[in-house]
Amino acid sequence: MKVAVGAATDVGRVRERNEDSYLVADPLFAVADGLGGHQGGEVASSVALDTLKDVSTADGDEATIPDRLREGVVRANQVVHTRAEADPNLKGMGTTLTAAVAGTGRFHLAHVGDSRAYLLRDGELTALTEDHTLVRRLVSEGRLTPEEADVHPQRSILTRALGIEGDVEVDQATVEITAGDRILLCSDGLTSMITDRDVHGILASGRAAQPTAEALVTAALEAGGQDNVTVVILDVVETEPAPAPIPAEPGSAAVRARGEPSPPRRRRWPRRLVWAAMVALLLAGGAVGARAYLNGQWFVGVDGGRVALFRGAPVSVLGYDLSTLAERTDIPAARAQGSQVWSGLEEGITAGSEAEARRIISQIRADTAPPLPAPSPSPSA
Repeated sequence: MKVAVGAATDVGRVRERNEDSYLVADPLFAVADGLGGHQGGEVASSVALDTLKDVSTADGDEATIPDRLREGVVRANQVVHTRAEADPNLKGMGTTLTAAVAGTGRFHLAHVGDSRAYLLRDGELTALTEDHTLVRRLVSEGRLTPEEADVHPQRSILTRALGIEGDVEVDQATVEITAGDRILLCSDGLTSMITDRDVHGILASGRAAQPTAEALVTAALEAGGQDNVTVVILDVVETEPAPAPIPAEPGSAAVRARGEPSPPRRRRWPRRLVWAAMVALLLAGGAVGARAYLNGQWFVGVDGGRVALFRGAPVSVLGYDLSTLAERTDIPAARAQGSQVWSGLEEGITAGSEAEARRIISQIRADTAPPLPAPSPSPSA
């Protein structure tokens, strides 16, 4: 089977850096969406794919691909987790991962998180993966409708990701394919900005793989570009009749694109698997454990029209407020939000510690202080 590949990524119009990564190492293809703030997200996604690409170089027949793919994802999870535990600056980082290995007349998939895989066949678009998110779980439990889930404010809260825990559960599937099929791997920066109907229209437009990848990214940007967006298009252009082992030599290595680095004070609150863990604890009656974690988290936000210091996470999940007010300053929030640097204040600007949060407040105060009056001219002699 031969595959024509198109790939594109963009930092988007809101984020300061690109925490997405993608891998094109024929016959292995993957997309990863990092989370963790600072540099954690981009480190997590890059490390995970660098670890996973060993799957494409391993010897073995096709029957072993699913096991080797799962083992590669598990190993990537362990590497990211160990790296995060060893470096305080990377603590809490993680990543989604959706991967596909081309076999003979089929793709073998592995999936963790809310990046996605789709199949376009004969004009029909089919989702090949299921998001590991809180709202998707609530839909499966009948507590939300799919339509409600699509617009739910906490739809990006993950229930599973690589690197957060020492072990990870990996979803797997094998998809039979034929010439003319088109596979899409993408981060949620695409699917959170445009609908499946829009995705379908672009995939079915008749363009080649690379222009299609670029068109999908452009559509996400034009819809607001609220997140990093990454897509990999795999067009099945020929199916070979004879079985063949995975090639021993890799194709191109992981390809990444990053936005320009910016001061940590401007970052948006990252999606955290721990949010979902806390919600699960709360729902199960483990509020003490969740509160213990929240007590170690800090962010700067708005309360009563003033810049304020909060302990916890700047979200409310299922009616449960995950933050408490620690201190309200005298700095008018409207004045701070008038600056592009602090425009995300209402959503919460996260900090690694109380001291860092207070430094952010000091910087806001300095940036928004009214100018000193000009000195009066000296009287003429």
